[in-house]
Amino acid sequence: MRQRVVRVAVAAVLVALVLLAGPLAVVGQRSFFEDERGALERTALAATVAVGPEFTAGDAVELPRSRPGGQLGVYDLSMRLRAGTGGERGDAMTRRAAGGKVARGSSGPDLVVAVPVVSAERVIGVVRASVPTRSVWNRVLWAWGTLLGVTLFALATAVLVARRQARALSVPVEALSRTATEIAAGNLGARAVPCGIAELDQLARTQNTMVERLTQLLRRERDFSTNASHQLRTALTGLRLGLEAAQGMPPGADLRPAVREALDRASHLEETVEEVLRLARPDTAEERAVPRELLVRVLDRAESRWHGPLAAAGRRLELRTSPGTESFDVPGRTTGQILDILLDNTLRHGRGTTVVTVREAAGAVAIDVADEGTLALGPEAVFARGSTTGSGTGIGLAVARELAEAAGGRLSVRSSAPATFTLLLPGTEG
Repeated sequence: MRQRVVRVAVAAVLVALVLLAGPLAVVGQRSFFEDERGALERTALAATVAVGPEFTAGDAVELPRSRPGGQLGVYDLSMRLRAGTGGERGDAMTRRAAGGKVARGSSGPDLVVAVPVVSAERVIGVVRASVPTRSVWNRVLWAWGTLLGVTLFALATAVLVARRQARALSVPVEALSRTATEIAAGNLGARAVPCGIAELDQLARTQNTMVERLTQLLRRERDFSTNASHQLRTALTGLRLGLEAAQGMPPGADLRPAVREALDRASHLEETVEEVLRLARPDTAEERAVPRELLVRVLDRAESRWHGPLAAAGRRLELRTSPGTESFDVPGRTTGQILDILLDNTLRHGRGTTVVTVREAAGAVAIDVADEGTLALGPEAVFARGSTTGSGTGIGLAVARELAEAAGGRLSVRSSAPATFTLLLPGTEG
């Protein structure tokens, strides 16, 4: 790219110099010859003053000095040289001037101007002034050489400026290319930096915006896979255990309770899939909107799902509600998913009695999930993806916080010892 920019710039400057220097050289040549003719004419006119009426009688004439390297002579009407320097006989230019008009032109290798000498309104002689054409051409060539030197200097300056400008243009473009190559190689953290050139800065911003959106899409795709595997694992495990329990029942036993429980598990599994899909959609209000229902129903379903697993681990589950919270409605599926994650977390990593407390908090609903264990990680580190101190994946709490924020709420650590998580949701009274 640099060489191309330099070539274009130099070609443009070269065309401009040719278009300027060519006519200037022609005009300079003509100007030198016109100036020389004018100087010869002035010299000849000055010499005519020295030629008086006595010239026809044969008196001597004292002429002024001729042009350097030139000749100056006076001819009578018979074209004989009477004074000064020049050919013994007058040439064509001299004869033309004898007709009464100034003659300008060339005669052999000389540039000649012949001026008639007039006395009493008649021509009595001719003054001829000449210089070698070679001397004029020497000055023309010197001027052309100077013009050529200036042109070459301008061209060299243009090359230097073009190289500098090419570097100024190519360095940001090369940086953009390197950034694009890094992104194509998988480094989605690479970002283009501004360079001060408006068009390239706009291109860099567009590229960065594209990478940001691509990163978000890839993160959503990756998070969807991990969220789905994490969220579906518990629901599928419960469904499988229920079906295995029904399979182990004796022949003739009433399977309807087991079927109802399996259907409830399947319904919960369907809600889990929908919630994970909703979380992976773009962040718009319409996409995030979920059906609302009474909080007490959500809590009852969560208690029915987790009472058995906690009891099997030798632990109790207590549900405590403050007066006035029974009529609050919340995003049902989202709240159920968050409670599932928190209760699964306390089953895997906590100990002792698990207490779910519902209370009103300045017009919102606060749900505390606590056990008798202690958090080994900090209040923020515990929500980082992949952050875990046990055998878990470190995904659940991160998903729970994302679900809470998607519903317009907030999930935080209220206490590290005993371990207490608080889910704050914008609830409305039904």
